[in-house]
Amino acid sequence: MHCYLCAQEGIQTPAVAVCLACGMCMCMKHLVRDQLPVEDVINWGFSQKKVRYPETIPRFLCIPCHNALLQKEG
Repeated sequence: MHCYLCAQEGIQTPAVAVCLACGMCMCMKHLVRDQLPVEDVINWGFSQKKVRYPETIPRFLCIPCHNALLQKEG
């Protein structure tokens, strides 16, 4: 498998990861290693509490998907 973004530039570079969002194959140059927070909502019956755990889930994203997700957080 080769990096899709490199192939668009006319270069054949081996892929090292697949984007979690869109499934595009990426080389080291075109990937972003991100952390996905792990959250939960605990329902106490009379109220709810949102909990964010300290451990996160690593994920690989292509640059276009990473940029798209960043616009939400802005």
